[in-house]
Amino acid sequence: MAGSAAGPLAGVKVIEMAGIGPGPFAAMVLADLGADVLRITRPGTPLQPSDITTRSRRQLALDLRQPEAVASLLQLVAQADLLIEGFRPGVMERLGLGPEVCAARNPRLVFGRMTGWGQHGPLAQAAGHDINYIAITGALHAIGRSGESPVPPLNYVGDFGGGGMLLLVGVLAALHEARASGRGQVVDAAMTDGTSLLSAFMYGFHAAGRWSNQRGENMLDGGAHFYDTYACADGKYVAVGAIEPQFYAELRQRCGIDDPMFDGQMDAARWPLLKLRLADVFRTKTRDEWCALLEGSDACFAPVLDWDEAPQHAHNRARETFVTVGGVVQPAPAPRFSRTASATPTAPVATSLEDALASWR
Repeated sequence: MAGSAAGPLAGVKVIEMAGIGPGPFAAMVLADLGADVLRITRPGTPLQPSDITTRSRRQLALDLRQPEAVASLLQLVAQADLLIEGFRPGVMERLGLGPEVCAARNPRLVFGRMTGWGQHGPLAQAAGHDINYIAITGALHAIGRSGESPVPPLNYVGDFGGGGMLLLVGVLAALHEARASGRGQVVDAAMTDGTSLLSAFMYGFHAAGRWSNQRGENMLDGGAHFYDTYACADGKYVAVGAIEPQFYAELRQRCGIDDPMFDGQMDAARWPLLKLRLADVFRTKTRDEWCALLEGSDACFAPVLDWDEAPQHAHNRARETFVTVGGVVQPAPAPRFSRTASATPTAPVATSLEDALASWR
């Protein structure tokens, strides 16, 4: 059932104010790890098992425009450990559910706030989405092919990496501190901050003069011939990442590349030509043929799989990286724990206010 007691967060009670993107993702991970997450939705919101980010939790419909619904939610707040919300700054306050009101009911409550721009700053009240938030951090500028427009990296970087994951780290750290101090606090998680944090490695390379502002011409952005994707004879793709000299040598040896031009691996001036030559090599075989030759070796190779292929890959199957819940194929909980393993995810279920209050008393 939703709200499983399995996992390292068993016993932790979480209120999730329903939204989209990083908030539900963070709530999903908390539920995967064993927390009892109660998802607060608007009346009439359907259960959607195909929305994987709503799995493993109970859903409670409350019309927070009504004072009695706000009072009911505050009863739940009094019993909760965490609350996470992803509204624009000020919305929770206008509902009568701001951090100060909630802290008065429950001084131990950790109040997690997930936004794109953050709780303050010139853009705090502006609308936006992942692509906008990562644009002002330098990250979006760096992604794409040389001479072409920046490429949106789906919404991994802002929504989920710099957003949901940052919120998770913040609320779990605050929860750890609250258990020692007896006092909760507000966690301001902004996608602009999180994306900037994710970019620390690249900013370090840039500061050392090893990363230019020229998109698609650096070692890890597709500029190097040994770190890129290549089309095969069947139109499918493979990915190579042979950075270290010994792995680069393994790639060359297995691909039968003895052209001396390839000897200057780190000579960036050679990269455009070597990319063309390596592309010619990979076009000589199908993806499966390259897998038979390279996969599992130290050539740093992998096939580029689509959404249907990935769950069927032998490595993913061996690790049970994907599970099927109610006919929906989805990623399994991660990471893995040796003693307090996460339960298998479940479809979301509806609950009543009475049941929710009773279960949290």
